[in-house]
Amino acid sequence: MTEARIAARTVARIVAVLAAGCSALPVLAQAQSVEVHVSPQGDDRNPGTQARPVRSLPRAQALVRQSNARSDVTVLLAEGTWRLDAPLLFRRADGGQGGHSVTWKAAPGAHPVISGGMTVGGFRPFDAERRIWVADVPKGLDTRQVWVDGTLGERPWMEIRAVDLTFDATGFTVNDPKLGWLSTLAAPSRVELEATGFFTDRISPVKAIEGRHVTMQQPAWDNNTWGYDTISKPIFPDDSRLFLIGALEFVGKANEWHSRPYQWVIDPQAGKLYLRMGLDEDIAKREVVVPRLESLVSIAGTPKAPVERLRFEGLRFSHTSWLGPSRSTGYANQQSGAFLYETSPIRPADAWKSCGWGCVEFESMRQKWHQMPAAVQVSAARDVTFTGNTFSQLGQVALGIGNDANANLSGAGLATQGIRVSRNRFAVLSGSAIMAGGVRIEAHHPDDAALVNRDLAIEDNTVATVSQDYRDNAAILTTYVSGARIAHNDISDAPYDGIAVGWGWGYNDAGGNPNYDENAKGYVHNRKFTTPTTLRDTVVEGNRIHGVKTWFMDGGAIYNLSANPGAVIRGNHIFDIGNRIAIYLDEGSKHFRVTGNVVETGGKWLNINTAGAMYKRRISTDNVATGNWHTVNTTGGRWLEEIGNVARDNPLVPDRNWPADAQAVIDAAGVRP
Repeated sequence: MTEARIAARTVARIVAVLAAGCSALPVLAQAQSVEVHVSPQGDDRNPGTQARPVRSLPRAQALVRQSNARSDVTVLLAEGTWRLDAPLLFRRADGGQGGHSVTWKAAPGAHPVISGGMTVGGFRPFDAERRIWVADVPKGLDTRQVWVDGTLGERPWMEIRAVDLTFDATGFTVNDPKLGWLSTLAAPSRVELEATGFFTDRISPVKAIEGRHVTMQQPAWDNNTWGYDTISKPIFPDDSRLFLIGALEFVGKANEWHSRPYQWVIDPQAGKLYLRMGLDEDIAKREVVVPRLESLVSIAGTPKAPVERLRFEGLRFSHTSWLGPSRSTGYANQQSGAFLYETSPIRPADAWKSCGWGCVEFESMRQKWHQMPAAVQVSAARDVTFTGNTFSQLGQVALGIGNDANANLSGAGLATQGIRVSRNRFAVLSGSAIMAGGVRIEAHHPDDAALVNRDLAIEDNTVATVSQDYRDNAAILTTYVSGARIAHNDISDAPYDGIAVGWGWGYNDAGGNPNYDENAKGYVHNRKFTTPTTLRDTVVEGNRIHGVKTWFMDGGAIYNLSANPGAVIRGNHIFDIGNRIAIYLDEGSKHFRVTGNVVETGGKWLNINTAGAMYKRRISTDNVATGNWHTVNTTGGRWLEEIGNVARDNPLVPDRNWPADAQAVIDAAGVRP
């Protein structure tokens, strides 16, 4: 057939289709999207139409699965609160099929809440002098958080001094006779010791108190007393603090000016919740919510068959409590939501005093750290979007993306691609707003390319009042991710880093870290990798970061660990951080370009960890900082061109009389209209 005849026949077919009113177009193009309506007043026997909505979210999921292979599906949630009895599981069958998409969103004008909590009422007086009330809750219910009118309540505490204690292998002895009354506590096994150091926030539960000796639960005590910045050997003792937490006898012990408005204690065995109210407050007018679930949502397929094309819009996720620190494993924090959970068969018996700044035996656990499980978990997923949602009143990390398998209900970890988190609000959280990426070998050197976390965007979110119980948590953390973009977020009121990227201290980078190799003997028990990690191409741009670093001296408003080829820190505005570090490239940092940022601090505006006397080994190298405006000239570390670190042409503006270019950065930073 000649080209002319082919062309003529093609034109004839087009004319025929047009004449038929496009009836010959593919069926897929004509497919109508399906809506599933859900309302607290609905009935699961209904078909899910607007006139006859279903009531439960699991029933809505079932209806989605009937339609998502042949059309796009939108689940519309009416005004109301869905109190879950179990986490909501989204597996591969719940996402878009065959190129279609599934969206879960608020109905027009609605503000639906997905909650893991229960409202508690029926309070009656318990101790009028201390303003304590008591209410019944289900026996066996435990929690680490209670919210009163949306405010995070406080477990009662008292501060103690390390100089008044003598640590040992099983716990500690209280030397101050004024604290002898601790032996009379009614429920010592409900008490915990919390220790904040230079960068760690550790929690160890008490087993028993006999006289002046406090015996701690294991393995929490062992795991919290070796490594780095430990309970028994903090890096800087003068900056470290110790607290006893959780006894009913502690209510009112803390200085009123340093306490949250409400203190509470729960007794799971008796099924009682004790709550201290403010002076002259009417408890009947307060909404008291106790979480019943440790997580709300689990989104996961498998690395080879991920959940795909799933969207959440306009929803609120609230009321969870991760109970990990309450168990015998405690919270042996290492940094930013990572903790030691497993035990070591080679831990020295005297590690509590001999291994307070690392040791070869501790390094054997380096690749075995766990991550804090999030309230909303995403792993083994592709093209998942969160936009316009609220994450609030959650007792841990709010949103976990591509974390290790041990942090996921599904048992599947990592393997995320095309995740979008935009225009959400994260507020009143016990942990991070967002924690993305894993920390184990599978995260940084996976055997299967499908496990790599890729193409993550965190943009235009508001993050405020986070990491309130786990102070070590960065507001936003991305670890081993290829192509993370963290842009135009507004981040405030956080005790630790505003944005932290990277992981591993250069430990897992090609060639390893000579500091850990020679000083900590880190590669006796661990591989020295010869290839790069999966971390690369991170962009931190246009963020407005203020009121962070309120607790810890270590870290920075923007912080990085390890090699990050193609990484850029650009156009951010950092202010209101006191004398803390603004931009910190920590050990192993390589390949960064830091430019066009406006930095206001009384401390170091720029810092790099070049490993002290080993700086010539180029442990941190190939980093360039130019064109940044700052209010002080103070920098930290070795910014020397001879080792590949360049800091030049960064204008000093001590009076904050910003030039036009700097003012443009300030004006553009944060959430865009």
